[in-house]
Amino acid sequence: MVLAPTEKVVLGSIAFAIFWVLAVFPAVPFLPIGRTSGSLLGATLMVIFRVTTPDQAYAAIDLSILGLLFGTMVVSIYLEQADMFKYLGVLLSWKSRGAKDLLCRICLVSAISSALFTNDTSCVVLTEFVLKIARQNNVPPHPFLLALASSANIGSSATPIGNPQNLVIAIQSSLSFREFLFGLLPAMLVGVLVNALILLCMYWRLLSVKKDEGIALDEVISEEDATSHRFSPAAMSHPTAQNSEELNTMLETMNTWSSPSSNGSTNYAETLRNRISSKQSNFQGNLRGGIESTRNSNASKEGVVAGDDISQPWEEEFRSRRISRSALNDNDEMVNDDGGGIPVQPQEEKEEGGLTKPWKRLLWKVCVYIVTLGMLIAFLVGLNMSWTALTAALALMVLDFKDSQPCLQKVSYPLLIFFVGMFITVDGFNRTGIPSTLWNITEPHARINHVGGIIVLTLVILVLSNVASNVPTVLLLGGRVAASAAVISPGQEKRAWLILAWVSTVAGNLSLLGSAANLIVCEQARRAQFFGYNLSFWSHLMFGVPSTLIVAAIGLLLIRG
Repeated sequence: MVLAPTEKVVLGSIAFAIFWVLAVFPAVPFLPIGRTSGSLLGATLMVIFRVTTPDQAYAAIDLSILGLLFGTMVVSIYLEQADMFKYLGVLLSWKSRGAKDLLCRICLVSAISSALFTNDTSCVVLTEFVLKIARQNNVPPHPFLLALASSANIGSSATPIGNPQNLVIAIQSSLSFREFLFGLLPAMLVGVLVNALILLCMYWRLLSVKKDEGIALDEVISEEDATSHRFSPAAMSHPTAQNSEELNTMLETMNTWSSPSSNGSTNYAETLRNRISSKQSNFQGNLRGGIESTRNSNASKEGVVAGDDISQPWEEEFRSRRISRSALNDNDEMVNDDGGGIPVQPQEEKEEGGLTKPWKRLLWKVCVYIVTLGMLIAFLVGLNMSWTALTAALALMVLDFKDSQPCLQKVSYPLLIFFVGMFITVDGFNRTGIPSTLWNITEPHARINHVGGIIVLTLVILVLSNVASNVPTVLLLGGRVAASAAVISPGQEKRAWLILAWVSTVAGNLSLLGSAANLIVCEQARRAQFFGYNLSFWSHLMFGVPSTLIVAAIGLLLIRG
């Protein structure tokens, strides 16, 4: 394709540049409107500038990808409600043999869950579990956070539903779920192993620190913590005085082994102590304000017992009791200060007449797992992935047998809208002829029938994935890379798609900005109220560069057409 007229090239480049800036830096000072609005702005400018027509813009939207993405989101939400991720969190600490063992478990669990439930979902629900594990081992969390994010990216490469760019590749290449899985599974498994070995080598000394004997690792994840994770910003229970004393003791222990070589663990401990003190004072103020507000509200109501008569006993009752979770079952328990417990039934298990039906909850969980397993089997036998995912999502809504609006509200509609705008923007940029011209220059040196060509293609994908993000990179390069390989042989065309999927996914580990999963882990860790930790750009880069290059190279050796 030759270059379009100069006016079209200039205007199309401006629209794409605006989209790129807002996609990579969503909070730029001069236009802090975010990725989703930036995507729609780029798409609208492509139409306003007449780089593409309205009909061409509508045609550029790939409904198959949107349907598959929506369906897998809904299925993941129902799996989360069925406690799938709670069980994964408990698995992380079950009969663990120390920090190194935990790091390997995090790599394995993160990779498998990402392949089946997308990398972003796994990172959202597992980040706080990882922070608690680091706290129990008196180890700064960044080795575990790096293990979570990097393994999630590598593991998501194995399936079309593992990440957004794989969805695009699966639809555009017409590769079946089975071809995709068996084509990349060996590379994924070896990649996760190599990634774990790199982490162990880099942080062996840090992970060798002995934890306090008084801390039981099997208690790292209580059932309350496991069931409190939802698809929302990190939120944990407010610290009590007892928790603060325990954590202060732990922080003092951390300071005894802190040194300049321990990557800022002293500052990390002091930051935690200051944050906890601030959170505790805020919580106490909010608690007093809430009690006073309730007292005033009760006093203002007519036809009800006077507020002053009931507020004082209620306040004393509130202070003397707390809600905890029973570790033996799914019931709540009202615990008095003297240790006595009064069971309180969860809302979802109450039926008419006050009777409880825990077996219904168990039956529903089993149905959710069966439907999910059926969806994966349907993928493997080659059924249409978009309609299979939508059918599974609808089946779960029906089996839930109640209004699905609360579930649907958890779907990431901004992500779907972002994809719509991105499809139009990238299609418009392709119509300027710039990507084709640049590819025509690169293509003779990037053919995959020789080692030099594979190296050049890999470097191009790595750079573009970290500069323009991996999904736009796949949209820009996918068809061109496949067409170049098809000239060699049909088998090489399939191999080209798999190489693109592998490298564009592993490229997300290169820097903190290379993958949405990295940003999710970083943000969730920073916002965690009790165990907050700031994963810096440079600490990620020091691990990301060698890991990405080594894992990508080894994986390429295992990919066959």
